[in-house]
Amino acid sequence: MSIFEIVMLVCFGAAWPSSIYKSYTSRTAKGKSIAFLIIVLIGYGAGMLHKLYFNLDWVIVLYLINALMITADIILYFRNTSLDRLADEQSRCVS
Repeated sequence: MSIFEIVMLVCFGAAWPSSIYKSYTSRTAKGKSIAFLIIVLIGYGAGMLHKLYFNLDWVIVLYLINALMITADIILYFRNTSLDRLADEQSRCVS
């Protein structure tokens, strides 16, 4: 267990709730990068696999919490993409 790993995970973890809140309330996917979200999720997955295979300790819980928050943001991205599509269709019908 490394204090630096814990600090990194806590700092990243502190940022995800605001990202999720913004995704939920804005109801748009504009400004979001699904590629970025997936890359970070893969990174957390790699960290969890490392913990499982080479260095199992309680820090895996921080990886899991962060991965769950990113997953929530990814789900909201797809919801918001759908809402963006609907808004575009409605604006074309009105015009």
